[in-house]
Amino acid sequence: MSRKTLVFGASLKPNRYSHYAIQRLVANKHKVVAFGMKSGDVSGVTIDTELINYNNIDTVTLYLNPKRQEAYYDYIISLKPKRVIFNPGTENPAFYTLLRENNVNFEVACTLVLLSTNQY
Repeated sequence: MSRKTLVFGASLKPNRYSHYAIQRLVANKHKVVAFGMKSGDVSGVTIDTELINYNNIDTVTLYLNPKRQEAYYDYIISLKPKRVIFNPGTENPAFYTLLRENNVNFEVACTLVLLSTNQY
């Protein structure tokens, strides 16, 4: 069964890892929603520029640096995801603490590696 993933920090630029992650998630038949600074479409997924109260989010995969994450802590926690993936460059011990306090699992990993090794 496909789990819904929110790609947080999605980019329209094809050379960005968040862009590639959307493509790979879609190719692997995952349900994908995305939030980013610029609206557009990647592999049939619309990048939202406003915070939406998405339902049934299994995974939030982060592509924002720790400083930029701070503004979204409460929002991400409010989605009640089963896990948050901190991709390379997004590691954030302060956010780990908040997630633990709110019973949200997290992984310091790479979404693309997890997908390519069937561990997603």
